[in-house]
Amino acid sequence: MLLVARGTGAGTVDKSIDKAVADLGRNIGEYIREQRNTAKISLRELAKQAGVSNPYLSQIERGLRKPSAEILQQIAKGLRISAEVLYVEAGILQQREGGALADAIVAATDLTERQKQVLLDVYESFRRENTATNEED
Repeated sequence: MLLVARGTGAGTVDKSIDKAVADLGRNIGEYIREQRNTAKISLRELAKQAGVSNPYLSQIERGLRKPSAEILQQIAKGLRISAEVLYVEAGILQQREGGALADAIVAATDLTERQKQVLLDVYESFRRENTATNEED
């Protein structure tokens, strides 16, 4: 389950996410650079895939610019990682419970976001069931 600040409407949530992104520091840029280098993608290639300019992406990586939630999503797509991973790294979302299995599901590049969510929902239902059973004993 994703944990985000909830407001009275979708616009409020979007504003909360954008405000959290605006509060980013150098860490998200460093994380993006590390992921780009690990994936062996050039700055130019990632910028093209994310639909941003080379200088803008460079400024994000150096912590000079703070990307919007939409730009983070585009960068995540270019890096072939879940946008949730970047949102967690940026401090927009809290890290999910569930440990290594939940992390592996989120990181799986061969699953769609919908498939990931279904797997996480099933896993969480099993965890709740086991917790309830253990409390009865």
